[in-house]
Amino acid sequence: MSTYDFKGKVAVITGSGRGIGRELANQLASRGAFIVLNGRNIERLNEAEKEIKSIHENVISVCADVSLPEGGKALIDEAIQHFGKIDILINNVGVSMRGNVADLNPVVFKTIFDSNVLGVANPTIPAIPYLRESQGSIVFISSLAGIRGLPGTSAYSASKMALRALAESIRIEEHRNNIHVGLIYVGITEIDAGKETIEADGSARVLKTRDNKDVKSKESVALAVIKNITKRKFITVLTPLGKLNAFLQPRFPMMVEKLIIKNIKKFEARMH
Repeated sequence: MSTYDFKGKVAVITGSGRGIGRELANQLASRGAFIVLNGRNIERLNEAEKEIKSIHENVISVCADVSLPEGGKALIDEAIQHFGKIDILINNVGVSMRGNVADLNPVVFKTIFDSNVLGVANPTIPAIPYLRESQGSIVFISSLAGIRGLPGTSAYSASKMALRALAESIRIEEHRNNIHVGLIYVGITEIDAGKETIEADGSARVLKTRDNKDVKSKESVALAVIKNITKRKFITVLTPLGKLNAFLQPRFPMMVEKLIIKNIKKFEARMH
């Protein structure tokens, strides 16, 4: 599908008020796709919509919390009401966390799974009938932490691993309906100012700006997602380290564990 044409395709992108989701919206719009933005912050959504409208007018914003079933349904219902179809659903919404398991308030697991798992399932379920009609794409934005459970990110790793199971199930269930399912393993990516993570006690903390050489740009991640959709590929792993991890983990898991333990101080440093 190297000649895939995004012109007139309807793309619903969760968590698209900022970050990777917003970049995806801009990149897809520049390729002719009609855009359905989603998030919980109306100000950020308005800013994102204004950006898209500098490209074309075929964009709407749906301020809805997709971690709730009614939020996921409202997003899909409004997309259909406005555009009449859905060709692409990109499940981008998500939140990270920091802290060792022994130090975690159990509420951290609920917060992470509400966003990263339920926030994916809730819009995906009502979208599937429309994606059957369009033989469209469902894309899951995962993380390298979804390949291997990493220290200090247990709940986050668990939630991202859950996306693999969900994606695999849908691929088999919807094979006859020719729905494309894509799973993107994203590495450390640049973030917008004000992005938060969840601390061990359940409180939110604003993340520091990422500016070292290993950080991927939002544009490069968005382009990788677009390539995944264009080629109707299943798994896309970003960064050389991610590709190495994806190769070694299923074959030599104990070797990977030893390497992580050897470099534990680097993982601990990332928690601060």
